[in-house]
Amino acid sequence: MNYKLNMLLPITLSLVFFACKPAEDKYSSPKGYDLQHPEKFNMPESLLEISGLAFYQGRADTVYSVQDEDGRLFKQAWGIKKQSSVKFAKNGDFEDVAIAKQTVYVLKSSGSILSFPLGEAQQKNTGQTKEWKDLVPKAEYEGMYADEASGELYVLCKACEVDKKAPTATGYLFNIEDNAQIVASGTFTIDLSPLKALGHEVKKGLKASALSKHPVTGDWYILSSANKLLLIAGKDWKIKEAYHLNSSLFNQPEGIAFDTANNLYISNEGDEITAGNILKFNYKRLN
Repeated sequence: MNYKLNMLLPITLSLVFFACKPAEDKYSSPKGYDLQHPEKFNMPESLLEISGLAFYQGRADTVYSVQDEDGRLFKQAWGIKKQSSVKFAKNGDFEDVAIAKQTVYVLKSSGSILSFPLGEAQQKNTGQTKEWKDLVPKAEYEGMYADEASGELYVLCKACEVDKKAPTATGYLFNIEDNAQIVASGTFTIDLSPLKALGHEVKKGLKASALSKHPVTGDWYILSSANKLLLIAGKDWKIKEAYHLNSSLFNQPEGIAFDTANNLYISNEGDEITAGNILKFNYKRLN
């Protein structure tokens, strides 16, 4: 073997090795989860544009969801495409759903929140929908979370004027009263500057699409569909971890929730080629 070939062979073998490495090696996962190996539940055509999901008190026997355009709340068992739905509003731009105190809350992209009794999910139509307008500044919103224990409702900006001045993501906090009334109680801010040190940058803002709270740690899991990111922030909203999401699995991640077994669920909108779906990541207990 001549000298030049002897020098080139290790380089060639190295290139072949890296080319053959599976794509999942590029991606990491938060402790307790494997973001590369989910259980996949493809949605029926009615939920091609699934935009949010929720469980009642974390019970995974029934999945509640909404989609972008049709003012319906869908319900179905995990893995079973057969579903029922209740019409709660005319067509609009519905981005997320949350359930607390026997009440369903649905977030519109404008920041308005619609609510109706959970019991109405058994009906085909409900005449008990209330719409809460002017709760938040005019902007674009996609993420909402309801804390059953504390009775608090969180709404996170996707694109707000206040966040154009600094690397932040701003959210609004509300108390859910016993009569299902929503009362403003404060704001919260996520400082995005630590993302650079974690190997991620969001030059045009986070553009948050969903958020949920881990049942055990109390950490916030925050999705950004536009940036294909999953952020984990502490109870103080300080970012601790960030994970790049594999676009071959996460087509358009728009919803996130946990069940009582700490399993993680992320819903993805579909397109002309890909069905809408929900990905389930089983929780692995840490020693």
